[in-house]
Amino acid sequence: MASVAWAADAAPAGGGGIMSFIPLVLIFVVFYFLLIRPQQKKVKEHQTLVEGLKRGDAVVTSGGIHGEITGMTDTVITLEIADNVRIKIARGHIAGKQGAVNCNDGACTPAVGGG
Repeated sequence: MASVAWAADAAPAGGGGIMSFIPLVLIFVVFYFLLIRPQQKKVKEHQTLVEGLKRGDAVVTSGGIHGEITGMTDTVITLEIADNVRIKIARGHIAGKQGAVNCNDGACTPAVGGG
């Protein structure tokens, strides 16, 4: 007995090559506006904060340590956290100023700590 193998019909054409990329492009646009752009804005604000620090500013580190700036170099900040107790930390680990206030859409709240 001989069996006959029939060739399958060709698969339908890809429905317009560009049309298949539109969902991918839309996903990228959504990720950009919901994730990437806000993160870049936050990094820029933090960089501005760190560049504007000066001696005598009361700050909070990313580890939650509160102190007053007593010395600064390009990469290191010296904080006095108690009488005659000083620590050195990297500039990038400053989370914010103590008592700073954020005002967004007319609602003002303390940024970090309360003072």
